[in-house]
Amino acid sequence: MPEFSARLATADEIANWDKHVTANPDGGNVLQSKPFAEVKRQQGWKPVYVVFDGPYPSYNLVLEKTFPILGSLWYMIKGPGVAAAPDVPDILQAAEAMVKRLRLNVFAIKVEPDIVATEAVRAMFTRAGLVKTFNIQPNDSTALLNISPEPDELLKSLHSRGRNAIRRALREGTEVHTMEPTEANFRAMYELMGQAQQGQLTATLRSYGYYRHFWQQFIDAGYGRLLFVYEDGKPSVGAFVIKYGRKGTYKDGGSSPRRSQYGDSHLLQWEAINQLKELGVTEYDFCGTPPAAKRKDKDHPQYGLGLFKTSFTKTVTDFIGCYDHVISGVKYRVFNSIGERVARQLYWRKHHQPFY
Repeated sequence: MPEFSARLATADEIANWDKHVTANPDGGNVLQSKPFAEVKRQQGWKPVYVVFDGPYPSYNLVLEKTFPILGSLWYMIKGPGVAAAPDVPDILQAAEAMVKRLRLNVFAIKVEPDIVATEAVRAMFTRAGLVKTFNIQPNDSTALLNISPEPDELLKSLHSRGRNAIRRALREGTEVHTMEPTEANFRAMYELMGQAQQGQLTATLRSYGYYRHFWQQFIDAGYGRLLFVYEDGKPSVGAFVIKYGRKGTYKDGGSSPRRSQYGDSHLLQWEAINQLKELGVTEYDFCGTPPAAKRKDKDHPQYGLGLFKTSFTKTVTDFIGCYDHVISGVKYRVFNSIGERVARQLYWRKHHQPFY
């Protein structure tokens, strides 16, 4: 079995963090990026930059939250970035050894690697002592599209619903605009997202300040872009998309109800895909669908979004989701029984925002 050792990243590695993360065996994840670390820092999480040396280097952002008496929880958001599932328990053992060596008072490490869920992987994680917990990120089940083919071939490869919607929108002269990162455009985007909440999706919309900071961080880093479709002189469909290494992500989206332009949201995604493709992206993550087993369940809160996103690709990918590596059993039990619930309630009362 491969063996890893863990250490804190050097100042030079942190300065070039995104270059290292996107070189991870899994291609990195946008939620492991330096801009996202700054977003979470503003929310009260402490970014910790950890490097695992071994058969290959793996650079991983850890978000740290400290609780009275218990100590710190480490959240290796969308990590670790590994070549194969068996490396996850080994990397966690290395992380625990570093925590103890540096006396960091961490009682548990939460992980959610982008590893496809199978019964074999679940069984392996359980044998390694990892504890399955609730999933946090919306794209633990998602629609992924290989966008490496040439545009004509890529369009032909899409699900017929999506392909026909794109072609009709093009015939009818619908246009997609890449927008400047102005206050007015950010406000318009947030308004579109709020209107989308009137539909079946019941996820909590974070504050405008959170999204504005997020969008600005990623645009300033050269990773993000905002796109609109207009109807009657007003933004009617919007999307914020991200290029991170070879991966593209449909991070945020919104639309106004009762639009007359058919296929406008499909055309916006098609334009985003082609813009990112020109920048070297080969995989596009539509960022969140119902699990594969429930993609046709009309009662699922993400049914409508899933229907739209799988009009580009029929395949839904289920990742393994969130697991906890326990370092202190006593503190972890207290955290699970009361600590986490109280922390989430207090955070909600103070900020009206999700804790994680």
